[in-house]
Amino acid sequence: MEPIPRSKLTAALNDPKKIWDVIIVGGGATGLGAALDAASRGYQVLLLEQADFAKGTSSRSTKLVHGGVRYLAQGDISLVREALNERGLLLKNAAHLVSNQSFIIPNYEWWSGLFYTIGLSLYDLLAGRLSFGRAKHISKKTLIERLPNIQQKGLYGGVVYHDGEFDDARLAINLAQTAIEQGATVLNYFRVVNLIKDVQGSIAGVLAIDAETGETYDIKGKTVVNATGVFVDELLNMDKPGKKPMVRPSQGVHLVLNRSFMPGGDALMIPKTDDGRVLFAVPWHDKLVVGTTDTPLDQHSLEPVALPEEIDFILRTAGRYLTKQPAKTDVLSVFAGLRPLAAPDKDSSATKEISRSHKLLVSASGLITITGGKWTTYRKMGEDTIDRAIVVGKLPPSPCRTRALLIHGSKAGVDRSSHLYVYGSDGEALLRLAEENTAWKDKLHPHLPYIAAEVVWGIRYEMARTVEDILARRVRALFLDARAAIDMAPAIATIMAAELNKDAAWKKEQIDTFTLLAQTYLLEPYFPAG
Repeated sequence: MEPIPRSKLTAALNDPKKIWDVIIVGGGATGLGAALDAASRGYQVLLLEQADFAKGTSSRSTKLVHGGVRYLAQGDISLVREALNERGLLLKNAAHLVSNQSFIIPNYEWWSGLFYTIGLSLYDLLAGRLSFGRAKHISKKTLIERLPNIQQKGLYGGVVYHDGEFDDARLAINLAQTAIEQGATVLNYFRVVNLIKDVQGSIAGVLAIDAETGETYDIKGKTVVNATGVFVDELLNMDKPGKKPMVRPSQGVHLVLNRSFMPGGDALMIPKTDDGRVLFAVPWHDKLVVGTTDTPLDQHSLEPVALPEEIDFILRTAGRYLTKQPAKTDVLSVFAGLRPLAAPDKDSSATKEISRSHKLLVSASGLITITGGKWTTYRKMGEDTIDRAIVVGKLPPSPCRTRALLIHGSKAGVDRSSHLYVYGSDGEALLRLAEENTAWKDKLHPHLPYIAAEVVWGIRYEMARTVEDILARRVRALFLDARAAIDMAPAIATIMAAELNKDAAWKKEQIDTFTLLAQTYLLEPYFPAG
């Protein structure tokens, strides 16, 4: 595998005569999926992301690859069937990152065991040949053995079913790498500031600024795809000022706890909370992710912050089902993400009334906007988007090739006892890199498994540009233990400064910026010694 120098990628923008087939704005799950789809069909593809890949919603999920049990309960059979099919494809195509996870629903009503067994058997049936395993009822005794910390009062038994679990930001990075391998040019820290139109008023490209150099690029394209998640309305307003918002953002919050609260290998699913939603507690990277909320918002940002009532709701609900009840002092990290829900035609404050399926819109100028959906269906969203781009841009027809396309790093049977499993087929090369410098074998923090070689790898091969890129999305320290991440920042900045040839001022700015950010992932301020 060859390093991916930024200078090589930006060089592709210097040809004033070049006209891209597809320009994609947005480097989250949707944009990366579309870029990979288009590049694998043979089109000339450029993707521009204003920050880092998966900086927004796409790194802040519940870590599930799933059909959506909740949507099944709402009767949306077609959405569930599509998502279950995509779940099965993801397990095959990103075998190193996606795993089969067992979930247990505890039953506190005498009838609920039969009810959920039947419902989840239908869920499994909809998956067809791509099934992850049959749902089954288990006794109270068996449930307590598997979830020893479960609240036993009033417990009748439980239902076990299977769904997928994954590392969202790592998958995004691997998608970017795969798109580049397929011929795409993929760039982070490139902000689109305007749309370019021809004399007829049709989309003809974008005006973008390299955030690192300040250089402006006039980039021509046959089609432009707006895949900016909760920011889609900003690009739509560049196209047509004053347009009615297409997206209604909803905030989902997750708390990260020590695995001692649920030490087994099963995940917990509470199918109906006080507000009628679903709560998950999912083992993830030797920690426990608990969430989520569903709070309608009127504004959005790259760094949404959990509301006190959301944190209280999760702790209160989890505490109702666990004998070892979590408190605020137990929270290692709290993160919030914004779902880009397609807004309803009529005003509604209830996010459960807002469509979870993806929507495609082509404006009069030819701007293609894709919104809604979820991580599990990113591939299908990309396919549908490029199918539309072929028509809009009058591109030579070419069939979708991503159903069986292996994603970079995909490797079946990876050893999950080592945290390096997320690198899949790159794992051996990373270990060889660690051999080049004795210091690169060192752990970066006593509470987390990451080693210095992963920082170097993230810079050279995964397009990391900042301390945050490393600690939030190349390794997941910020999401797993924000205090440990703050402790690690100086060592990360030192390695990055040497690799990127940066000075002491850059290093200090990176440490300060990251530390300020990481404080927002904590419920109490943290001031490291020294």
